[in-house]
Amino acid sequence: MIDIHCHILPSVDDGAKHFEDSIAMAKQAVNQGIDTIIATPHHLNGSYENYKIDIIEDVKSLNARLAEEKIPLTILAGQETRINGEMIDGLERGHLLPLNETSGYLFVELPSNNVPRYTKQLLFDLQLYGVKPIIVHPERNKELIENPDILYEFVKNGTLTQVTAASVTGKFGKKIKEFSHQLIESNLTHFVSSDAHNTTTRGFCMQDANNEIKETYGSSMVYYFMENAQLVANGELIVGDVPDRVRKKKFLGLF
Repeated sequence: MIDIHCHILPSVDDGAKHFEDSIAMAKQAVNQGIDTIIATPHHLNGSYENYKIDIIEDVKSLNARLAEEKIPLTILAGQETRINGEMIDGLERGHLLPLNETSGYLFVELPSNNVPRYTKQLLFDLQLYGVKPIIVHPERNKELIENPDILYEFVKNGTLTQVTAASVTGKFGKKIKEFSHQLIESNLTHFVSSDAHNTTTRGFCMQDANNEIKETYGSSMVYYFMENAQLVANGELIVGDVPDRVRKKKFLGLF
């Protein structure tokens, strides 16, 4: 299994603090059935800056350490970039890093409380540039929860999204869990990944999420998300099912 969103690189953001943390996370990942992780440190989120060239070197160092420890896990390079109006320029200057370097898939992180007004245009421009944007953890964005039609328009126009495993299982609360499931039901998300930061408060949760998805939607949905992660790592095309608008739940039999 491939985890395409993880903060396993040591000493670069709010994930692993040092190599020992990275090793502990690697062991937990293997126990979850994960054999490949795309390391995606935060970039330009107001607290951390992690540029392409540095991430690639950090990934090499961590892979060497994992080999020494004989841990059967491969780390690939990626980046979680906070949305900004200079993303095309960042790509051209070699600062931004698509998942697994050459896949063409690029993580885009929205602020937690809102969706910037220029988001629709930027997502269009990225696709025009030849990059396939993936909005990370949309289920934790306040404005999208309140107005999911915004996300529907993004996905309808070619943007992909990734939901966090812990959101699916309810570790971020009932409201976020409900919205995560609504996104799955409405074909508005294409990946379930860990977004793991450590082995305690922000662990992998992938097995629990897969079990919940299997029980609720069947094995085919689990395989769909797993296959999409493999396609991203390989730089191959993902074709999602036709998205639908999030339907409001009935209350006492009435809309």
